[in-house]
Amino acid sequence: MTNPVPVRTSWGVSSEDPLKAAGGVCDRLSPMNTDLFVCIDHVGLAVPNLDEAIKFHTEVLGWRLLHRETNEEQGVEEAMLGTGAQGAENAQIQLLAPLNESSTIAKFIAKNGPGIQQLAYRVADIDAVSDALRAGGVRLLYPEPKIGTGGSRIQFAHPKDTGGILLEIVEPVAH
Repeated sequence: MTNPVPVRTSWGVSSEDPLKAAGGVCDRLSPMNTDLFVCIDHVGLAVPNLDEAIKFHTEVLGWRLLHRETNEEQGVEEAMLGTGAQGAENAQIQLLAPLNESSTIAKFIAKNGPGIQQLAYRVADIDAVSDALRAGGVRLLYPEPKIGTGGSRIQFAHPKDTGGILLEIVEPVAH
Protein backbone atom coordinates (compact mmCIF):
# COMPACT_ATOMS: atom_id res chain seq x y z
CA MET A 1 0.00 0.00 0.00
CA THR A 2 1.34 3.43 -0.90
CA ASN A 3 1.27 6.48 1.32
CA PRO A 4 -1.05 9.28 0.21
CA VAL A 5 0.76 11.95 -1.73
CA PRO A 6 0.15 15.39 -0.20
CA VAL A 7 -1.76 17.74 -2.45
CA ARG A 8 0.08 21.07 -2.57
CA THR A 9 -1.94 24.23 -2.85
CA SER A 10 -1.15 27.92 -2.59
CA TRP A 11 -3.01 28.04 0.73
CA GLY A 12 -1.59 24.93 2.37
CA VAL A 13 -0.94 21.22 2.08
CA SER A 14 -3.66 18.63 2.44
CA SER A 15 -2.56 15.19 3.56
CA GLU A 16 -4.58 13.44 0.91
CA ASP A 17 -6.32 13.87 -2.39
CA PRO A 18 -9.87 15.27 -1.81
CA LEU A 19 -11.27 12.86 -4.41
CA LYS A 20 -9.92 9.88 -2.47
CA ALA A 21 -10.84 11.45 0.87
CA ALA A 22 -14.45 11.67 -0.30
CA GLY A 23 -14.62 7.88 -0.10
CA GLY A 24 -16.41 7.04 -3.33
CA VAL A 25 -18.51 10.20 -3.46
CA CYS A 26 -17.10 10.94 -6.89
CA ASP A 27 -18.42 7.62 -8.17
CA ARG A 28 -21.62 9.58 -8.95
CA LEU A 29 -19.66 11.72 -11.38
CA SER A 30 -19.17 10.66 -14.99
CA PRO A 31 -17.19 7.41 -15.19
CA MET A 32 -15.13 8.96 -17.99
CA ASN A 33 -14.28 12.07 -15.95
CA THR A 34 -13.65 12.07 -12.22
CA ASP A 35 -12.71 15.74 -12.23
CA LEU A 36 -14.84 17.66 -9.77
CA PHE A 37 -15.44 20.56 -12.16
CA VAL A 38 -16.69 20.75 -15.75
CA CYS A 39 -15.37 24.23 -16.55
CA ILE A 40 -15.34 27.82 -15.38
CA ASP A 41 -19.01 28.82 -15.44
CA HIS A 42 -18.66 32.56 -14.88
CA VAL A 43 -16.83 35.38 -13.17
CA GLY A 44 -19.06 37.52 -10.97
CA LEU A 45 -18.52 41.28 -11.00
CA ALA A 46 -20.03 43.47 -8.28
CA VAL A 47 -21.36 46.67 -9.83
CA PRO A 48 -23.23 49.60 -8.27
CA ASN A 49 -25.57 50.13 -11.25
CA LEU A 50 -26.64 47.20 -13.41
CA ASP A 51 -27.93 49.23 -16.36
CA GLU A 52 -24.69 51.22 -16.63
CA ALA A 53 -22.59 48.05 -16.33
CA ILE A 54 -24.64 46.28 -19.03
CA LYS A 55 -24.28 49.28 -21.32
CA PHE A 56 -20.49 49.39 -20.84
CA HIS A 57 -20.01 45.66 -21.29
CA THR A 58 -22.26 45.42 -24.37
CA GLU A 59 -21.53 48.70 -26.16
CA VAL A 60 -17.84 49.11 -25.32
CA LEU A 61 -16.57 45.58 -24.72
CA GLY A 62 -18.84 43.76 -27.17
CA TRP A 63 -20.43 41.23 -24.80
CA ARG A 64 -24.02 40.09 -25.41
CA LEU A 65 -26.77 40.19 -22.81
CA LEU A 66 -27.94 36.59 -22.42
CA HIS A 67 -30.14 36.73 -19.34
CA ARG A 68 -31.32 39.20 -16.71
CA GLU A 69 -33.18 38.54 -13.47
CA THR A 70 -33.79 39.67 -9.91
CA ASN A 71 -32.86 37.28 -7.11
CA GLU A 72 -34.64 38.55 -3.99
CA GLU A 73 -33.18 35.83 -1.75
CA GLN A 74 -29.62 36.84 -2.68
CA GLY A 75 -30.49 40.56 -2.69
CA VAL A 76 -29.25 41.18 -6.22
CA GLU A 77 -30.28 42.15 -9.69
CA GLU A 78 -28.09 40.27 -12.12
CA ALA A 79 -27.24 39.88 -15.76
CA MET A 80 -25.36 37.13 -17.57
CA LEU A 81 -23.21 38.17 -20.52
CA GLY A 82 -21.55 36.03 -23.16
CA THR A 83 -19.74 36.17 -26.47
CA GLY A 84 -19.75 34.23 -29.70
CA ALA A 85 -21.92 31.17 -30.13
CA GLN A 86 -21.96 30.50 -26.35
CA GLY A 87 -21.13 26.83 -26.50
CA ALA A 88 -21.95 24.50 -23.63
CA GLU A 89 -18.65 25.12 -21.84
CA ASN A 90 -18.11 28.81 -22.63
CA ALA A 91 -17.58 30.97 -19.56
CA GLN A 92 -19.79 34.00 -18.97
CA ILE A 93 -19.63 37.26 -17.06
CA GLN A 94 -22.19 37.79 -14.30
CA LEU A 95 -22.95 41.38 -13.32
CA LEU A 96 -24.33 41.70 -9.79
CA ALA A 97 -25.93 44.89 -8.48
CA PRO A 98 -27.35 45.25 -4.96
CA LEU A 99 -31.10 45.52 -4.44
CA ASN A 100 -30.56 47.24 -1.08
CA GLU A 101 -27.79 48.41 1.24
CA SER A 102 -27.98 45.29 3.41
CA SER A 103 -27.29 42.83 0.56
CA THR A 104 -24.01 40.93 0.38
CA ILE A 105 -23.11 42.71 -2.87
CA ALA A 106 -23.75 46.16 -1.33
CA LYS A 107 -21.48 45.24 1.58
CA PHE A 108 -18.83 43.93 -0.82
CA ILE A 109 -18.88 47.16 -2.85
CA ALA A 110 -18.76 49.30 0.33
CA LYS A 111 -15.69 47.39 1.56
CA ASN A 112 -13.83 46.71 -1.71
CA GLY A 113 -15.37 48.89 -4.39
CA PRO A 114 -16.76 47.46 -7.64
CA GLY A 115 -14.88 44.53 -9.13
CA ILE A 116 -14.44 40.77 -9.19
CA GLN A 117 -16.56 39.30 -6.41
CA GLN A 118 -16.48 35.58 -7.21
CA LEU A 119 -15.28 32.81 -9.48
CA ALA A 120 -17.82 30.12 -10.37
CA TYR A 121 -17.05 26.55 -11.39
CA ARG A 122 -19.64 24.47 -13.25
CA VAL A 123 -20.33 20.96 -11.98
CA ALA A 124 -22.41 18.01 -13.16
CA ASP A 125 -23.42 16.88 -9.65
CA ILE A 126 -23.39 19.57 -6.98
CA ASP A 127 -24.19 17.09 -4.22
CA ALA A 128 -21.20 14.88 -5.05
CA VAL A 129 -18.90 17.89 -5.38
CA SER A 130 -20.18 19.36 -2.10
CA ASP A 131 -19.46 16.04 -0.35
CA ALA A 132 -15.97 15.86 -1.88
CA LEU A 133 -15.14 19.44 -0.90
CA ARG A 134 -16.35 18.90 2.67
CA ALA A 135 -14.31 15.68 2.85
CA GLY A 136 -11.30 17.73 1.72
CA GLY A 137 -11.81 20.18 4.59
CA VAL A 138 -13.52 22.97 2.64
CA ARG A 139 -16.32 24.76 4.50
CA LEU A 140 -19.43 25.46 2.42
CA LEU A 141 -21.64 28.45 3.18
CA TYR A 142 -24.99 26.61 3.03
CA PRO A 143 -26.05 23.24 4.45
CA GLU A 144 -27.77 22.48 1.11
CA PRO A 145 -27.48 24.10 -2.34
CA LYS A 146 -29.69 27.12 -3.05
CA ILE A 147 -31.40 28.21 -6.28
CA GLY A 148 -29.35 30.63 -8.38
CA THR A 149 -29.45 32.23 -11.81
CA GLY A 150 -31.94 30.67 -14.19
CA GLY A 151 -32.90 27.98 -11.67
CA SER A 152 -29.39 26.54 -11.33
CA ARG A 153 -28.37 24.95 -8.05
CA ILE A 154 -25.55 26.85 -6.32
CA GLN A 155 -23.24 26.57 -3.32
CA PHE A 156 -20.32 28.69 -2.13
CA ALA A 157 -16.99 27.62 -0.64
CA HIS A 158 -15.63 29.78 2.17
CA PRO A 159 -12.84 32.11 0.95
CA LYS A 160 -10.68 31.21 3.97
CA ASP A 161 -10.54 27.66 2.63
CA THR A 162 -9.98 28.54 -1.05
CA GLY A 163 -7.02 30.92 -0.99
CA GLY A 164 -9.08 34.07 -0.42
CA ILE A 165 -11.42 33.53 -3.39
CA LEU A 166 -15.19 33.29 -3.01
CA LEU A 167 -15.76 30.15 -5.05
CA GLU A 168 -19.26 29.47 -6.35
CA ILE A 169 -20.24 25.96 -7.41
CA VAL A 170 -22.96 25.88 -10.11
CA GLU A 171 -25.02 22.96 -11.38
CA PRO A 172 -27.01 24.31 -14.33
CA VAL A 173 -30.60 23.29 -14.93
CA ALA A 174 -30.77 20.21 -17.15
CA HIS A 175 -32.31 21.01 -20.53
